[in-house]
Amino acid sequence: MGIVSPGFQGRPRSAEPALPPGQYLTQDFPVLSAGPTPRVSLDTWEFVLSTEDGREFRWSWDELMSLPQETPTVDIHCVTRWSKLATTWRGVSLDTLLDGVDTAARYALAHSYGGYTTNLPLDDLRGGRAWVAHTFDGEPLPAEHGGPARLLVPHLYFWKSAKWVRGIRLFVDDHPGFWETAGYHDYGDPWREQRYQGD
Repeated sequence: MGIVSPGFQGRPRSAEPALPPGQYLTQDFPVLSAGPTPRVSLDTWEFVLSTEDGREFRWSWDELMSLPQETPTVDIHCVTRWSKLATTWRGVSLDTLLDGVDTAARYALAHSYGGYTTNLPLDDLRGGRAWVAHTFDGEPLPAEHGGPARLLVPHLYFWKSAKWVRGIRLFVDDHPGFWETAGYHDYGDPWREQRYQGD
């Protein structure tokens, strides 16, 4: 006689999606900013990648649009505890922007129009895990959500996805950004609840 009765399927699986600890699901897209919303003209927008030895690689808006585009669908998680699942973006992979850039850097500091900064390990911008995103849900990214373009690093808390991004500086050593110097975690992994220093 078998141990399991015929037709036994086990416990039904939960229809609830898996969320990082302490997060709740939202259908909205809350707007949170540390200061006023910059308004950046596409005619003057540029993205500058600076290496640790001072070399610069620059892209205008038209040049960014001419690069290979990707359309990732990803979950996003805010440190204020909301999560939004299956969001669809369009943008340029950081792999594309870093292709051919010779660097010994291990860290990156993203900086934005308006002065915001945030730090990330360079490895977290590679391997198909980060983009300069200009489109959300099929529409140009609104200014309140970081348009014309923002960094998109969905595997980390969303403060690492710098709004109004204007460039990335590469460093050999870590340089904490705006929220990190105010006590937020240097890395910010939502699955490990790395909200604040010491978490």
